[in-house]
Amino acid sequence: MEIFKKERVLETTKSLDDIIKSFTNYLINNGWKVQSNVQQDKAILQAQKFGILRGLIAADRALTFVFTAESGGQVKVDVGVGRLLGDITITAIEVLLLSEIFIVIDIPEIAWSDHVEKELLNELQTIASQ
Repeated sequence: MEIFKKERVLETTKSLDDIIKSFTNYLINNGWKVQSNVQQDKAILQAQKFGILRGLIAADRALTFVFTAESGGQVKVDVGVGRLLGDITITAIEVLLLSEIFIVIDIPEIAWSDHVEKELLNELQTIASQ
């Protein structure tokens, strides 16, 4: 299981810039805050979804996508959650010092992030193959 980082190789005829633009538009239209940096054959995109509990618990993470254009019409994509290891530490402190309710909130949040990463990677595959 890919818990901390996921990697995919996309087969595409599109340029890296076109993929980033389409993916950015998709994210923004679905309520994500996005920032990106695109170079010739590399790009980094960070996406964060805001919610009412962000900042109060370990829910202020952002997904980071690293794109690398490879030969043969392929784009390698690595995606992971920023600050995940720090958030596990925060969860442990919350449980020990504050309340067991935080474990009920944080662990599902981490599982939700895994689900969202997979969903977004599927969307990237769709964008790349169009």
